[in-house]
Amino acid sequence: MAKIFAPATPEMSEREKRNFARVRHIAAQGMVLLENNGVLPLAADGRKLALFGNGVRRMVKGGTGSGDVNARSVTNVEQGLRDAGFEIGTTAWLDRFDQDCTDCGKEYMTRFQAVLTEKGAAGAFWALDNPYRDPDVPAITPGDLEGTDRRCAVYVVARTSGEGADRKQAPGDYELTQREKDNLTALTGYYEHTVVVLNVGGVIDTEFLRNTPGIDAVLLMSQPGCAGGLALADVLTGKVSPDGRLAATWARAYSDYPDAEGYSYLSGDLDDSYYREGIYVGYRYFDSFNITPAYPFGFGGSYTTFALEVKDVALDGETVCVRVNVQNTGSRYAGRETVQVYLSQPQGKLDKPYQVLAGFAKTGSLAPGQCETVTVTFPLHTLASYDEEQAVWLLEKGVYYLRVGSHSRSTCIAAALELGETVVTARLQNRLQPDCPLETLCADPARFCTYPEEAREKAAAPRLTVDPASIPCETTVYSQKPSLLHTEKEQTITLQDVVAGQATLEDLVAQLTPPELAELVVGSARGGFGSTSVIGVASTACPGAAGETTSTLLESRGVQNLVLADGPAGLRLSRSFVADSQGNIIPGLGDSAFGNLGELLGIVPPPRPADAVDHYQYCTAIPIATMLAQTWDPALMEEAGDIVGGEMETFGVTLWLAPGMNIQRNPLCGRNFEYYSEDPLLSGLCAAADTRGVQRHPGCGTTIKHFALNNQEDNRNHNNAHCTERALREIYLKGFEIAVRTAQPLALMSSYNLVNGVHSANNRELLTHILRDEWGFAGLVMTDWGTTDASTGFKYGSSATAGCVLAGNDLTMPGSQQDVDAILDALKAGTLPLAALQQCARRVLALAAHCQQARQNTKA
Repeated sequence: MAKIFAPATPEMSEREKRNFARVRHIAAQGMVLLENNGVLPLAADGRKLALFGNGVRRMVKGGTGSGDVNARSVTNVEQGLRDAGFEIGTTAWLDRFDQDCTDCGKEYMTRFQAVLTEKGAAGAFWALDNPYRDPDVPAITPGDLEGTDRRCAVYVVARTSGEGADRKQAPGDYELTQREKDNLTALTGYYEHTVVVLNVGGVIDTEFLRNTPGIDAVLLMSQPGCAGGLALADVLTGKVSPDGRLAATWARAYSDYPDAEGYSYLSGDLDDSYYREGIYVGYRYFDSFNITPAYPFGFGGSYTTFALEVKDVALDGETVCVRVNVQNTGSRYAGRETVQVYLSQPQGKLDKPYQVLAGFAKTGSLAPGQCETVTVTFPLHTLASYDEEQAVWLLEKGVYYLRVGSHSRSTCIAAALELGETVVTARLQNRLQPDCPLETLCADPARFCTYPEEAREKAAAPRLTVDPASIPCETTVYSQKPSLLHTEKEQTITLQDVVAGQATLEDLVAQLTPPELAELVVGSARGGFGSTSVIGVASTACPGAAGETTSTLLESRGVQNLVLADGPAGLRLSRSFVADSQGNIIPGLGDSAFGNLGELLGIVPPPRPADAVDHYQYCTAIPIATMLAQTWDPALMEEAGDIVGGEMETFGVTLWLAPGMNIQRNPLCGRNFEYYSEDPLLSGLCAAADTRGVQRHPGCGTTIKHFALNNQEDNRNHNNAHCTERALREIYLKGFEIAVRTAQPLALMSSYNLVNGVHSANNRELLTHILRDEWGFAGLVMTDWGTTDASTGFKYGSSATAGCVLAGNDLTMPGSQQDVDAILDALKAGTLPLAALQQCARRVLALAAHCQQARQNTKA
């Protein structure tokens, strides 16, 4: 019988109320003001507000798929503005759109039901490939405008995306629909001002918004979680200044992005992805190739103004220390400013981008006239470049120009750091070389973006000499094949014996039989992905959780199962479930993490016992990862992690299958909302802060994902990502490295795709030699759900279960009997050494022991 953590009362708890208020605060800090001609903030003066758009009542709190969260309630835009004191004068239009959505939803469910009838549970994958989308909005008629206050209209544009499908470069997704443009044109012709709110998880085309007279403000609301409507009202009315800054570059046109037509389905080839842009991703590309964006990386407006003054730049060995004084130079509103420090590296053997982010700091709330001095520090070796020819990280000799600004296109040179000789900072081995010829972009410094004062600033910059001897150099010693474990202990060893120090993990593992070891390294689901466990819902101990480890060793060895739960914007659990009076959970009763999917599959719920007890798992939907990154505030990100970690404790969840931290390589990636940024430093620091917030709760941990190159959702299971090792290490792996080295997440999830010809889940170079040997990762590695599914008909097949074990992928999820059998068959065939299986099982048991010890310490 599983221990039940969830309460048996449906009333809103103090935890929910407290976390709702925290989400409201965090979300307001992540909103970004893109345009404002003085119309914002709005006065909440009881006006009858003209409020239109598909995001008013159907506000998107977060993305779909595993990124969804089953919160008790969500406060939408209409509710938030009413609460702030506005009367909504356009309810008739909003009612028409609601009816359109209801009709469209019924049609979608009819199609979905037909697929499920034909394919059974496996048909659930159809919903990933064909997610529901609301219909286009109705036209705004003159009658819809009557009686509303003509000073201002607010139009909310919403977009959603999710797991399994990339976004479309088309109206209704990346682009505005013609109806949306027509509606906005009607509003600008009738009202003095029009404010556009973007309830989107990523970049959209803003050309129409930027070039239409009368659109006087554009606010990026993002996807703000369960309190989003209230947070938006706080910002629109000036209760909170919009202090967010962009975590990605917003181009003037999609074609401005590097290799735009080579991405995903646009290339015509979903089997192979070629990372031809190399290291020139995001602002690195726009700055280095002198392409002016619509809104630069790090950009964001405010209701006030700020002045930045560099007080000094100092060197302590290789550590750079920058002190910047920030003053609120406005006269009415308080606000927060983000100081961003970039470094321009010297060109040499390796080409370098115009500048790269080196560090940042955010002020507190500054009243008009108030000042604050912030400090940004960073070790110079963290800005090294990877030389594939020598397999080393190095800092090339020359001048490193340090730049300070409020976004990537506002930086000014504050100092010049002179390095007299090239310094190697790490000696490695090439581990991820491309599996085919791959030509990548190379920037020409003559094409770099520039500004009139740049040459003068370079000449006048104070010079600081870097001592080459102060820069450390590490040499990695790579692990060999594991050795077989033995023990001389004859008594049966339990996990509690290990926790108590009476035996070692090695003793316990050595006593286990091959079938027991195989059970440990395979998740507890035995029907496989898409049959008895549907789309990542495979936990019996915590209904709605994505999965769990085996409990077959509970009685004999005292090994408790680990519970794993999605998703990146909070915990995705069933809102309610039913247990009998003995605490046995009754499958099929209560809520489902995926709504009425069981009913659609024709699953008849069991009879409800007379002594049944209802339990409730209402979780908090926090802002999406991109919005957290837009706060540029690690303390707020840590608070978001703390919200999740506290709920993990409440509901008995061991590992949160988050944060997702793949680089936002292209704006059409369907899962970008789950990821932080186009920049690896910002991504890594965000994930580290999230991890610290979660792991302050005993026995709870994060699972950073998807390692690596999961930058495309179309055909994600069978896509081969071809990338140079330099780009991999400097861009796509760097954020993971930062999170591992600074926060040690308890777990990491490998991706579905192949990396240079080898499935990530089977890639020992990636999962052992880089992750563990080079970075010192001490946690557990798991697969993504169903990565070993033996799909056919693809150019590249699926990961092999035994190959996961050989690679150091400790846990195959969600598990199936076929996975267990494949491991045992490989042992018998001699293709899988028992020592490799023992090593993976040891790491699963190490995490179980850590969690058990943490729980015992808490009770003590």
